[in-house]
Amino acid sequence: MKVKIKFTVLFSLLAIAFSDHSQACTGIALKAEDGSRVVARTVEWAASPMNCGYAVVPRGYRQQSLTPDGMDGMCYKARFGYVGIYTEYDNFVVEGVNEAGLSAGLFFFPGYGEYPEYKADEKASCISDMQLVTWILSSFDSIDALKEGICSVKVVSLDPRVGTVHWRISEAGGRVVVLEYKDGKACFYENPLGVLTNSPGFEWHITNLANYVNLHPGAAESFSMAEGLTVKPLGGGSAMLGLPGDFTPPSRFIRAAFFSASAPVWPDAFSTVLQAFHILNNFDIPIGAQFSDGNVPEGLPAATQFTSATDLANLKFYYRTCWNSNLRCIDLKTIDFRKVKYRSVPLDEPRVQEVEFLKIK
Repeated sequence: MKVKIKFTVLFSLLAIAFSDHSQACTGIALKAEDGSRVVARTVEWAASPMNCGYAVVPRGYRQQSLTPDGMDGMCYKARFGYVGIYTEYDNFVVEGVNEAGLSAGLFFFPGYGEYPEYKADEKASCISDMQLVTWILSSFDSIDALKEGICSVKVVSLDPRVGTVHWRISEAGGRVVVLEYKDGKACFYENPLGVLTNSPGFEWHITNLANYVNLHPGAAESFSMAEGLTVKPLGGGSAMLGLPGDFTPPSRFIRAAFFSASAPVWPDAFSTVLQAFHILNNFDIPIGAQFSDGNVPEGLPAATQFTSATDLANLKFYYRTCWNSNLRCIDLKTIDFRKVKYRSVPLDEPRVQEVEFLKIK
């Protein structure tokens, strides 16, 4: 009874927050000259400071899914060990990577998508949408294996007020797909850009790119408007005039697509990770931007609560937060997932920005 009450309160808080459009996520993917692949993303939540942490999950770890009735859904054991960042509850991993190099991330998808109808007599095969990332990372080493295995589960929402989500799944070789549910069925879309935001659906975002076909990197050409009058660009990047600058999912998708497509290709994975963080600086959402009445929550320095980047080739998971922008890294190759104990650790403890003071003599 206490468990059900706890999660009922949690889902009520989530539903209120999502109704205020406080969630926004932006994902990109980059490649290096040596063939390394990096996936990176932001996680926004403007309603309140989230309780985020990282989880280290060993092979053989047993988990059980929540359903609308409580913690009585599908049980599964981890075939692969993994590391991921969770929000509020350590089973709600929103971004992570397993020891086989498969990455998965959850992006909110309100107003779109439709899961299978929940039936209590099928709960043994039901998994909550907020826990699908943990199941994917626990169970699969490739996208093709996931596509075969997804038919064995029924994804359900724990509270319809929260809305639906969609997912980005990536392999170390560079393949990226988006998973969305339509009419209760799993639909996979190849994603050569590696970009994902929120609603509408992925296919709509790809179609919307055609509205910005005139944009390209560099400077626009000068032209003569009249005798004696030549119009010249005022600065660099003038060929991208018209790039949308707001924080809506369609606009963020366009910016993410153009910034990642025009980014230089760096020699190695670490340089590419740093490039990914620089690109995602452009998607940090100031905390006041999402509140028309100025009623800003206390103790939250930015709506972008954390940003992560995953080096899929070298199995390194990097992150920074709005409280501490220093990069931190978990190296999966140093973890023995056969022996390590399960753990969940807050991302920031304490929530303080570290500062390097320079000694001037």
